[in-house]
Amino acid sequence: MTTPEKTTATCLSTTILLCCLSIFSHAQTSNNCTSGKILQGLKKLNVLSSVLYIAAHPDDENNTLIAYLANEKLANVGYLSLTRGDGGQNLIGPEIREELGILRTQELLAARRVDGGNQYFATANDFGFSKNPEETFSIWNKEKLLADMVWMIRKTRPDVLITRYSRLPADTHGHHTASAILAYEAFDAAADPKRFPEQLKYVRPWQATRLLWNTGPGFYIPGDTTDKKKLIQVNVGQYNVLLGKSYGEIAAESRSMHKCQGMGIKPQRGNELELFRQVKGVESSSGIFEGIDTSWNRIPKTEKIAQLITKAIDTYNPQKPALLIPDLIAALSEIDKLPDSYWKEVKTNAIKTIIAELAGLVLDATTNEDSVTPGKMAKIKIEVINRSDAEIRLKNIWLPYAGKDTALNLALKNNLPNYLNFETTLDPGTPYSQPYWLKEKASLGLFQVKDQQNIGLAENKPEVSAIFNLLIAGYPVSYTIPLSYKYTDPKAGEVYQPLQITPPVFVALSKDVYVFSDNGPQTIYVKIKSGTAHIQGKVKLNIPAQWHVEPQDLPFNLQKKGDEQLLAFTLSPPPGAGQFTLQASACLDDGKSYHNELKIIRYPHVPVQAYFPEAIAKVVKIALKKTGNKIAYIPGAGDRVPESLQQAGYELTLLKDQEITTANLARYDAVVIGIRAYNVNERLNFHKDELLNYVKNGGNLIVQYNTDFDLPNYDIGPYPFHISGKRVTDEHAPVTLLNKTHPLLNRPNQISPQDFEGWVQERGAYFADNWDQRYQPLVSFNDPAEPPLHGGILVADYGKGHYIYTSLAWFRQLPAGVPGAYRLFANLLGLGK
Repeated sequence: MTTPEKTTATCLSTTILLCCLSIFSHAQTSNNCTSGKILQGLKKLNVLSSVLYIAAHPDDENNTLIAYLANEKLANVGYLSLTRGDGGQNLIGPEIREELGILRTQELLAARRVDGGNQYFATANDFGFSKNPEETFSIWNKEKLLADMVWMIRKTRPDVLITRYSRLPADTHGHHTASAILAYEAFDAAADPKRFPEQLKYVRPWQATRLLWNTGPGFYIPGDTTDKKKLIQVNVGQYNVLLGKSYGEIAAESRSMHKCQGMGIKPQRGNELELFRQVKGVESSSGIFEGIDTSWNRIPKTEKIAQLITKAIDTYNPQKPALLIPDLIAALSEIDKLPDSYWKEVKTNAIKTIIAELAGLVLDATTNEDSVTPGKMAKIKIEVINRSDAEIRLKNIWLPYAGKDTALNLALKNNLPNYLNFETTLDPGTPYSQPYWLKEKASLGLFQVKDQQNIGLAENKPEVSAIFNLLIAGYPVSYTIPLSYKYTDPKAGEVYQPLQITPPVFVALSKDVYVFSDNGPQTIYVKIKSGTAHIQGKVKLNIPAQWHVEPQDLPFNLQKKGDEQLLAFTLSPPPGAGQFTLQASACLDDGKSYHNELKIIRYPHVPVQAYFPEAIAKVVKIALKKTGNKIAYIPGAGDRVPESLQQAGYELTLLKDQEITTANLARYDAVVIGIRAYNVNERLNFHKDELLNYVKNGGNLIVQYNTDFDLPNYDIGPYPFHISGKRVTDEHAPVTLLNKTHPLLNRPNQISPQDFEGWVQERGAYFADNWDQRYQPLVSFNDPAEPPLHGGILVADYGKGHYIYTSLAWFRQLPAGVPGAYRLFANLLGLGK
């Protein structure tokens, strides 16, 4: 360890300046704790009220209400989302399923950093759209999710529960209604010690005061005759002078963090009413917190705490903020004397944060590498600055997983930086940075989380942190700062990323699905990447007995961290159709085996995320015939269909805007337009003539689904048709072939109902429901107890060619390697050839 240095240099970044950051956030701030925010935080210290807002998905929350409750009512407000939105689509990138869930988790955390709320999650797996709660609970484990919700109520002890949706039947997502049903039952169950008694090892029963439904014009229930005057009405459109924004403006910033869902909105300014219906508990006639003591009076022997905080508020001078530190230290010492409780923990963390803000305190712990492997050396840089005249002394720094303790007893002088540089070996038992809910294999309806204490957390607790033990005004105060990776970007400046704890080696197959359409062999490429230096061993492919691979294994030798090596195997199929899961493994010379790849999720609006899925791929041998091989593809939103078509052996070109010309399109056997392309690419409307001329001259144009609510121009075909919001969510829904003799169902592959077996998540969405008689519908599906939908594939002859609109979920089926989906899509591509 080096000797502490004293210089006049300054560093404005720190994890301790925690304005609006979640407790586990690795994101850094640039001293954005303004005097107004500090005063806001001081006032919040004297408010002891808690609200838990409950819904099903990322984007279901009411951002304006959360901003109002957190910043106007100064409540401790959390949003409990049952799912992470894994079953949705992605408008900004290729991530779907688990990777999409990681991205949406971070977008929700980014939203909460803006609006001041806290973010929580249950363990429900978003399996896709559900039409009613009965279907939802047939896939979700209702009792397990009820336990999750009871746990969060007992843990966060809300005075008020608020649901976004009603538990009564309505025309909405089944997940939505299910979330309200669970909240209705959890309201009572959380107070009953006989329900989920295993939780009482960590928490106590809790009875919230009331349960409300946050209703509004778009949330009425058919047949409901409730008098609007009987509803609780709250004006959430107020202007916060300390923050310099209205809650509608804050909400717009928060809502716009849902970028992968295209949720950017304009600010709402001026008065705005939110309506609430009584569901359970003590009735209120005037407000959300009516009859609830939200002061320190709810905790015995806290009069002195309230007096000290009130004094700090009254005497706060933004020009000399550090003068408040002795009073807040006195308040902290009184809080420390209280018995352990929810409010003791919340207020301890809050007052420590404000003390650090008043002192302009910088506590920074970083490395010069983005990842570290357990058991290996890490170089750590510590930066500590007290930017005030407050009496602060750094006693020591403790790194638990590194087993490092630095005894310093260093006086922190005003605005004089202190740097410590040292090397330490990470404990071999340090856990990897795999998202905790993905460590075990999930079921269709639930993530498997073994550690009760993890349930509800938005993300992992930091794997490695530095604990700074200080004396502030003579009183011991400690801060836990996550160890981060810091670097300087020429465009962005100083950048912080979460430090990733990784395996020593990664192995990745080059494709998610390998499609064998004949008996010929394919080359299987495997990329091996080192997570640390000096890694060597062999790579193997695990295959069933009927298949053959050459060679049996291949050696690798990676000398530097980050080195990569590409290895090639030849895989030969057996006769006949079949499928299996291929796994790649890296077997090191020390006998240990690793079979995880490294996935990085990187977007500018959220922290960089790492994910270590198994190195597996689906291998499918399909009796597939093709006519027409040269395909042009116009990308849509979050679309992996192009890669899937290349897997099947098609020669595919992704078209740029300037390449969509009549002359250029004529080169291709078929042109495919990606999902939601007309929704996200306004330029396509200007290319209608070129696309239809291509069809008229003998081309084959396939348009995948677009949504009905943000389609700029319904006139996208040669003849009129209307896109509805209707969908078939049961992936097992029986199919009816409406015109069995149509060429599309017969050439080059004979299509039968068996080709619709093994589909995943859904049949399709945004089915056409009205169309010109010149379109021919070819397939029909329906969910249970619903009328059939015929608009899954519409085909029209136009000139010498064919126009096809299809709402079937090709973007799910093809990447999942569903054999029948490949056979039917090959017929779409080859129609008329």
